[in-house]
Amino acid sequence: MIQKKFLLNFSKEVSEQPHIYHLVKDYDLIVNIFRAKITDEAEGFMILEISGEKDALRKGIAYLRDQNVGVGEAEKGVVWDEERCTQCGNCLSHCPTHALRIDNPATMHIIFDAEACIECLACIKNCPYGACTSVF
Repeated sequence: MIQKKFLLNFSKEVSEQPHIYHLVKDYDLIVNIFRAKITDEAEGFMILEISGEKDALRKGIAYLRDQNVGVGEAEKGVVWDEERCTQCGNCLSHCPTHALRIDNPATMHIIFDAEACIECLACIKNCPYGACTSVF
């Protein structure tokens, strides 16, 4: 069994279809939804983790793409813009997983570890410079 995280993007035309239901029922996959949003324009975004047998996961992802669902592997809804970051450190105490952290105390330079990010969005609320953003 393997696990992978995905960022799905649903256009208005496909956002009301039962895609997750089909992943579970037709492909015997386990789906853990971390975050989902439908915009005012009926475009949808979803971050989820899918678990299952390798072949079933491959077929399930192919199904989503065939249904015109945008599928991004290992992407996050949270984006850190290093150019915009002023290294003020305001985000550090608000990040529960230390995805935003100082890697080298000598330089005091902040880094973003996307793998450690759980997308709690605390960084977005606490960054006074807008260096952290999200599709949500």
